[in-house]
Amino acid sequence: MTGKPKASRTKGSSNNNSKKKLFVGAGAAAGIIAIVVAFVMGGSTNQATTASSQDPIIAKIAAPSMPGAAALGSSSAKVTIVEFGDYQCNSCELFYKETKDQLLANYVNTGKAKFLFKDFPINDVILQPPNASSLAAEASYCAADQGKYWQYHDELYNNQKKEGIVWVSEDVLKQFATNVGIKDPAQFSQCLDSHKYAGIVKDNYNLAMQLGFNATPTFVIMEDGKQPVKLVGAYPYVEFDKVLTDLQNGQA
Repeated sequence: MTGKPKASRTKGSSNNNSKKKLFVGAGAAAGIIAIVVAFVMGGSTNQATTASSQDPIIAKIAAPSMPGAAALGSSSAKVTIVEFGDYQCNSCELFYKETKDQLLANYVNTGKAKFLFKDFPINDVILQPPNASSLAAEASYCAADQGKYWQYHDELYNNQKKEGIVWVSEDVLKQFATNVGIKDPAQFSQCLDSHKYAGIVKDNYNLAMQLGFNATPTFVIMEDGKQPVKLVGAYPYVEFDKVLTDLQNGQA
């Protein structure tokens, strides 16, 4: 892919896909940790902080949604790449099909970075049926219960349809479970029917909103002691490579 990256956006959001520094500050108010997040184009500000695993918001971004949905790659990797995505987002599918494999091959599988996915189901209120993106995300965690999170994640993107075409349903999601080799389909069905993991999906959505995100895919690339970088849109591999190289060289 070349040229301007593509992203799915919520209504009223900006058309400016961008690579930005992520500035995070934390303060206490009324006994609650209040996270103030601002996104700026380069430059510097006295509100800027570097990424630290001790910062509550950084720790939240970097934490797997559940044990069965652990990040791909070595737990000791210095860099964490977090994708906030929607399973009905065509731009997320574009990243999945055109960029992700090369990113995994060159950075994740070599131990330089780990890759994590967080749900940001912004298409719940845009596409039909309502809440289908959240339902697909819930299904991924039901698959995680049986050790098939990433296989199910891949199955969703491999079977995604163009936005506007209805393809997510409970029956389809249950068939996907069979496709990836879920050993106990009844357990998966019970999990999905009960909306066991609706809370996890909602928490991820709320985190993305708290961070001010309004498009999918949105990526946060972090290394302890350095300023996190945000990428918005289905950037080609070369852009990820540049950000990651700059992080390694202390230039990000």
